[in-house]
Amino acid sequence: MNTSSQWDDFRVVLAIAESGSLSGAARILGVNHATVYRRLEKLETRAGVRLFERAASGYAMTPTGEAIAERAKRMRDTVADAERYLLGQAASLTGTLRLTTTDALLNAAMPVLAEFRRAHPCIVLEITTSSERHNLTRRDADVALRPTANPPEHWIGKSLGVIRQAIYAARGMAVNADTPWVGPDVVMGYRTLERWMEDEDVASLVGVRADSTIGMASAIRAGMGQGVLPCYLADPISDLQRLGKPIPALETPLWLLTHPDLRRAASVRALFEAFSQSFSLP
Repeated sequence: MNTSSQWDDFRVVLAIAESGSLSGAARILGVNHATVYRRLEKLETRAGVRLFERAASGYAMTPTGEAIAERAKRMRDTVADAERYLLGQAASLTGTLRLTTTDALLNAAMPVLAEFRRAHPCIVLEITTSSERHNLTRRDADVALRPTANPPEHWIGKSLGVIRQAIYAARGMAVNADTPWVGPDVVMGYRTLERWMEDEDVASLVGVRADSTIGMASAIRAGMGQGVLPCYLADPISDLQRLGKPIPALETPLWLLTHPDLRRAASVRALFEAFSQSFSLP
């Protein structure tokens, strides 16, 4: 029995269950669409039972599929728990450390990370900036640099300050009541900004939507409209002009977070110390 191969098949089932589609599962697993389809077909043929009903709207789990997905989730969580325990016991500054953050914050944090790597060359940093909120419990990441007013209660961390935001436009651009806006795409999950734009009656003026803060900044710099950006990102950009003071309603605390099981890991402690000493928001 090839246990590793079977676990890969179960991971496919779980990924389809969580994403609802083959393409979504492929993104989660880092493989192509055909590989996901082939593994699912192989597993269903071997078992002699359907795990998903195929429909135009996506893949819906059968009762057997639900049972397998639940067991696969427990398997994944058990493996993640073991990995967290091992890393949490690590006293040496070696191995891999996974950090999740946003694209804009990575830009601001890169000097700290560069210095961290110079100080600890035996630690391999894995960094992800996707809009998906990575799960520290199942060890999608070890440390999260995250803007949030409500960090999860079961995580531990350090407050790094407050992110302030303001309205910006391309330098020299004439702005009036009819000037279009650049806004966040729904995939960013940026409901705080979306609600603020609705409350300010400017949501209907959005002419460009981007799925990242860096994308929004690029569109604003190109003169495609005015928009809200973090001050730490936009203030240093010479071809942007700030239109007024930071917006109190959009102030968001910034946290560096990790799972409690990892708090004693040497690499995690070193990263927290690096941010504590060298990182600050304007």
